[in-house]
Amino acid sequence: MNKDELRNKLSPMQFHVTQNNGTEPPFDNEYWNNETDGIYVDIISGKPLFSSRDQYDAGCGWPSFTKPIDNKELLEKEDLSHGMIRTEVRSKGADSHLGHVFPDGPGPSKLRYCINSASLRFIPKQDLKKEGYEEYERLFL
Repeated sequence: MNKDELRNKLSPMQFHVTQNNGTEPPFDNEYWNNETDGIYVDIISGKPLFSSRDQYDAGCGWPSFTKPIDNKELLEKEDLSHGMIRTEVRSKGADSHLGHVFPDGPGPSKLRYCINSASLRFIPKQDLKKEGYEEYERLFL
């Protein structure tokens, strides 16, 4: 999909985040406090990225996850912008900016995937089959 098609498909914030490595406001985005069971998919490619079962409240104002559904769907890249050293997370299929991963999370991995809501689409558990993601129903058994 070219940039003009993406501009027509995405909201201005979704385009800014995914295509210009932007960041949406904390605590003022769609999924930062979502507590519904389901999966999060790439807003552009539709590839499954994160499960609500791995989501937790990190207190940062963005959806945070301990791990992706499948590491193969993510790319990690050094990000030296804004005078910081961070690890950017991008979707492999669409090469969209998703957010960053930090080594300050809970559990054995100690990872916190801090992801912009604007880069995601949420599929509630009860809609997985209808939306063509029935293989992910196993995450909620």
